[in-house]
Amino acid sequence: MTTLVVRTLAESEARAVFTSLPDAGLVGRPLLGRPYRTLAEGGEYRPEWTWVAEREGVVVARAAWWAAPEDQEPLVLDWFDCPDQEAGVELLRAMPRHPEYELILPAGWRADPRVYAEANSRIEAARSAGYRELVERFTYLWTPADGLPERGDRLVFRPEPDDEVVLELLTRIQQGSLDAHEQAAGDPARAAREELEFLNWCPSPREWWRVACTPDGEVVGFQAPARNPNRPIVGFIGVLPEHRGRGYSYDLLAECTRQLAEAGAQEIAAATDLGNHPMAAAFARAGYPVDRHRYCMVHPG
Repeated sequence: MTTLVVRTLAESEARAVFTSLPDAGLVGRPLLGRPYRTLAEGGEYRPEWTWVAEREGVVVARAAWWAAPEDQEPLVLDWFDCPDQEAGVELLRAMPRHPEYELILPAGWRADPRVYAEANSRIEAARSAGYRELVERFTYLWTPADGLPERGDRLVFRPEPDDEVVLELLTRIQQGSLDAHEQAAGDPARAAREELEFLNWCPSPREWWRVACTPDGEVVGFQAPARNPNRPIVGFIGVLPEHRGRGYSYDLLAECTRQLAEAGAQEIAAATDLGNHPMAAAFARAGYPVDRHRYCMVHPG
C-alpha cells in the first residue's frame, strides 16, 4: 500500500483540498450543516486545525476541529470522514490533541442499514484511535410553527446577577444529574464550574438567566436562555434534587422558550441525553421535535 501522509493545511489550499474528498454520505456533517470555509473566508474552520490523510496526493480521510472565532483552543472534533478507515485511524492518532468527537446522525439512524454502516465506520475508526463512547443525545430544533409551550402558574422567575450565587445553585443541581457530560466531570462542583463557564462563553446577554422559585420564594431550579455563535439555544435547564419528580423541567423549558421567542428567536436548538427520560419528556411536551442525534466520544489523552 502506498505511503500515507497526514498533515494540516495552509490557508491558500484549505478549502480546495478539504472538499476534494466528496461528501461520503448521510452522516458526519456538522450539526448546522455548514460548509467547510476558513475564518478568513467568513467560515468557522481554521487550516491549522484541519487535517487530511493523503495517498499519492489524494485525500482519503479528513477531519476538522471547531471553536468560536475568539477561542484559542479547539472545542470539538465535529467533522470526520474516513472512506479509507485505516487512514482515518492514523489521522486521528496523529492529532496532537483529542477534543470530544461529535458525530451528527439522522434520527432513527440505527434502522437504516446504509446510515448505520456509514456511522459505524466512523465510530470504529474513532475507537481504534483511542476514543470511547460517552453518550448519545437527542438534538432538537424548535421553530414558531411548533407553537409556544404554555406557561404555568406554579413558578416565578427572577434574575440573579451574582455568579457566585448561580454557581452554588448549579452545584446543588448537579447532585444526581442524569447528564453524562456532567457525570464525567467527576464531582458536582467541577460540573457546575464547567456549566457556568459555558454560559459565560455564550455571546448572549447575562441578564437572560433566571432562578425559578415557588410563589412563596422557595428556589426550585435555574434556567438560562442563550445563544451560541450560530443561533439561540436552551442553554441550561436544571431542577434542585428535592424538587424533582414534579414536572418542573417543563415549566423551566416553557419559560426559557418564551423568553427566547420574545427576544425574536425564529429557531431554538436544544439537546438532552437519550437516557435523560424526564428532560426528553419535557421537550416532547413543549413541542420540540427531534432534529438529529449526536453521538459523543471522548479520548483519555
